[in-house]
Amino acid sequence: MYKKWTVRKHDHNAAAALAAELNVSKLAAALLIARGFETPEKASQFINPSQQHIHDPSLLLGMTEAADRIEKAISDGEKILIWGDYDVDGTTGTVLLRSALKLLGGATSFHIPDRFSEGYGVNIPGLEKARLDGCSLAITVDCGIRSFEPARWAKENGFDLIITDHHLSDPVNGNPDAFAVVNPNQPGCCYPDKNLAGVGVAFKLAHELLRRRGKDHLVPAFLKIAAIGTVADIMKLIGENRAIVAIGLKDVPRTKNFGLRALMEAAGCDSEMTSMDIGFRIGPRINAAGRMDLGRAVIELFEAENFSQARRLAEMLDSRNRERQQVQQKVTADALFQAADEDRSFIVVTGEKWHRGVIGLAASRVAEKLGRPTIVFSIENGIAHGSGRSVGNYHLLDALESCSGLFEQFGGHAAAAGMTIKSENIDELSRQLNAHAAAAFADLDMTPELLIDASVSTETLDLKMVREIAKFEPFGAGNPRPVFMTRGLFITGPPRVMKEKHLKLILSDERGKRFEAVWWDGVERSTGRTLDAGSCIELAYTAEENVWQGSSRLQLIVEDLREENSIRA
Repeated sequence: MYKKWTVRKHDHNAAAALAAELNVSKLAAALLIARGFETPEKASQFINPSQQHIHDPSLLLGMTEAADRIEKAISDGEKILIWGDYDVDGTTGTVLLRSALKLLGGATSFHIPDRFSEGYGVNIPGLEKARLDGCSLAITVDCGIRSFEPARWAKENGFDLIITDHHLSDPVNGNPDAFAVVNPNQPGCCYPDKNLAGVGVAFKLAHELLRRRGKDHLVPAFLKIAAIGTVADIMKLIGENRAIVAIGLKDVPRTKNFGLRALMEAAGCDSEMTSMDIGFRIGPRINAAGRMDLGRAVIELFEAENFSQARRLAEMLDSRNRERQQVQQKVTADALFQAADEDRSFIVVTGEKWHRGVIGLAASRVAEKLGRPTIVFSIENGIAHGSGRSVGNYHLLDALESCSGLFEQFGGHAAAAGMTIKSENIDELSRQLNAHAAAAFADLDMTPELLIDASVSTETLDLKMVREIAKFEPFGAGNPRPVFMTRGLFITGPPRVMKEKHLKLILSDERGKRFEAVWWDGVERSTGRTLDAGSCIELAYTAEENVWQGSSRLQLIVEDLREENSIRA
């Protein structure tokens, strides 16, 4: 789709003043101000995240009750069940909490539900089995905030349930009646940062338990796994999350954990780790386990007792990730083909027995390509399991709440949600969601917007600029890599096609200064754009330092391009 380019306006006087205070370039200062760090103090904290920026865990509502109960369980030798969600957030949180409780002398088992046979959240049969196995306390990770019936069963059967989660509570019924609920987003919780991932909440619980035992010095060791889960779950990398991820990523290359080392080897990660490595290499391999019904393999990987065992498990996850990619491509293609005929404000597409592990990824792709909120359903035996993704500022969970009576179950947040519904109700759901979205979009221009942080000249565009902007790492949700625009670039020759779907462009300015640009999925995304040799273009891009065999070069990652009127002679 063609995008509307919006170039951010800057206060050049304020940028110059901040640049002088911090001894940075005016460009860096302008970017800091645009992200809300307009004073030297705020900017310095942003550039230098530290453990001091991690909040007191006892500020979380329910933390005292939860920690007291867990300490009693450890002291009395009770067996504790850790019930984690099957995605990367839940599995990494389960690994983290199991490790912390083991250090404190706790006896634990774990359960990662099968997303196909059990579905999302806590279920009564699983709790019953845990009780029969000798557990008397269960702690959820990244799930449970809407598990009302299981919580009721646990209370009636003397089985204590502690819920740790970060998803939104039910707006009508509030929280389940559990022994304790630890969730920064629950009603009445005054915790200063609402952006914690599920693994982040698990980290806070581990932090509280460790410091009660005088083991504060061990807390930083848990930031590695917390960082991986936080980035991979696409949580906002601002505030406390920024500190968790920045500190944790620095420590990842030095890990002694066999599983993480084997996973890094399988993913082709070397000595330095960035949020990009987690988001596009490590995270997908962990996530593939839950998507392809191997969630418990993640826990087994991180708890492997030797490198040989870890490598075998890492290779299995790597293989499942490749399998996931193939399945995802097929489902996405089918969903896009069906959605092409949908001239609606809200896209709802269905398929018989589409792989439920990839429908969320397909929904994300359709929403991105068509610029509309999207739900992709997989229908099996009259029940449709769906995954939805939003666009722009459209609040997806609010939309689902408006037709809540049609669902068997649903939950999520503003940008993404999951649900189950009887297949006979899908047409009515589509009608109601379309009406809801049409009303919300009535006064909005739904042309996808590309927000450009700054216009940069070819004289400024170099490795020195890129290395300065690298101080803004870790990049991710809430702190995206800056997007720049440069005018007056010429395409020097035909684009080179890579792996049948990506493009490499060699560009130059009017003085002959050359730049290398890569356009991921450019074969598809360049439709309608002019890429003829000699064409003069405006380029929107992010800039990176590409290191290969010890040599560094500037590489531009294309976001979009458009032709300028002038053509090089």
